[in-house]
Amino acid sequence: MNDLILQPVLFMGALTTLMLIWMYATRLPASLVLQQKGTNLQDLSHPSALGGVFPSKVERVADNYNHLWEQPTLFYAIVFVIWAQNHTDQFYLILAWSYCFIRFFHSIVQATVNHVWARFSLFILSWCVLIFMLLREIFVVLG
Repeated sequence: MNDLILQPVLFMGALTTLMLIWMYATRLPASLVLQQKGTNLQDLSHPSALGGVFPSKVERVADNYNHLWEQPTLFYAIVFVIWAQNHTDQFYLILAWSYCFIRFFHSIVQATVNHVWARFSLFILSWCVLIFMLLREIFVVLG
């Protein structure tokens, strides 16, 4: 049962990979349009130069891809501690998969409609699951 906790990590890896593909599927054509309009793409080589250059529908996907390298890193760490300590149980599996599904829906919302309150709600909900997992594991390890 303990190895089942690694499946949500693989799911998050797959989600990140899908967002990478989506990002380049939107960014490359947008880059070609900019280049055809006379933009020197080399002038955009630093990430700070990219803000507002691409259409919002392109930037939202890239923003989400970047977000998948932020908060989820704590998720990975917590899951690996749970796995290494052999603490996996049904409740941890429910929490881990809940986190994954919330982040999946967060990605979809951000990359498509980008409704701020829906996205924010999913973000906070994912943090709540993550904090609960962290606190529970702290108490299991210390207790």
